Amino acid sequence: MPITLPATLPAFDVLRNEGVMVMSPDRAAQQDIRPLRIALLNLMPKKIQTENQFARLIGATPLQIDLHLIRMTEHLTKNTAAEHMETFYRPFADVAASGEKFDGLIITGAPIEHLPFQDVTYWDELVQVMDWTQSHVQSTFGVCWGGMAMINHFHGVQKHMLSAKAFGCFPQTNLAPTSPYLRGFSDEFVIPVSRWTEMKQAEIDAAEGLKTLIGSDQVGPCLVEDAGHRALYIFNHFEYDSDTLKQEYDRDIANGTPINVPMNYYPNNDPSRKPLNRWRSHAHLLYGNWINEIYQSTPYDIAEIGR
Repeated sequence: MPITLPATLPAFDVLRNEGVMVMSPDRAAQQDIRPLRIALLNLMPKKIQTENQFARLIGATPLQIDLHLIRMTEHLTKNTAAEHMETFYRPFADVAASGEKFDGLIITGAPIEHLPFQDVTYWDELVQVMDWTQSHVQSTFGVCWGGMAMINHFHGVQKHMLSAKAFGCFPQTNLAPTSPYLRGFSDEFVIPVSRWTEMKQAEIDAAEGLKTLIGSDQVGPCLVEDAGHRALYIFNHFEYDSDTLKQEYDRDIANGTPINVPMNYYPNNDPSRKPLNRWRSHAHLLYGNWINEIYQSTPYDIAEIGR
């Protein structure tokens, strides 16, 4: 089944050319089914790239997905055309005022790790978003900084600065093989990591109601389940394209920013060689499992979510 996207959204043609089933809203309206309503709160600077990455993953399941793009109300992006934002995004204030509900919500990362949460200009509104999920969203997926923000807000778990950037593809261990979110996962696999901060496993263990599903001896906890808040928190980047780490590395080199070659990414750690994608299959597994769990638990009458 396809993911429903506006025909003029750049992701529509990108995904269709990759073989992903996409459908325009007009076509979807003719089908006598209830698609899952999934929202993307996009906090990343490169909005279009991030849209493509997440639409690719959630659009690869047998279920029809109706994707909605949301932005913070007052925060203006500098890296994406205003016309694109005006055409495809709705401010959270309008979404909240409408009273509509969603089967799922993804809160992306943001390049503001160095700031304390309370110093982020849109933190107060993001707190409203996180509280709103408890009555208007069946399941929420916080990614990287978005996951750190959620686990901090709901459980008080702090983020900690690293002495050096965790950057590369790091081995991960499947800590919960029977979890429905890890159905089909190998015992070990790699995932792209790109962050200056970490969450400490001991502090997660001390918080009530949290369960770490994936972790690494090198870069700490990766995926945490918060059943009480119907949420998952992932601190790394399954959604990354094959060349996303390369783009970040090349950008820092061009800007003269000190940066290490991303670990375990280029063949023989040689940046002149084309990186290999060794996480794509597990990325599709994780987001497919998340969509399936939403489908199994969400009310058919979407108005019943949160009641």
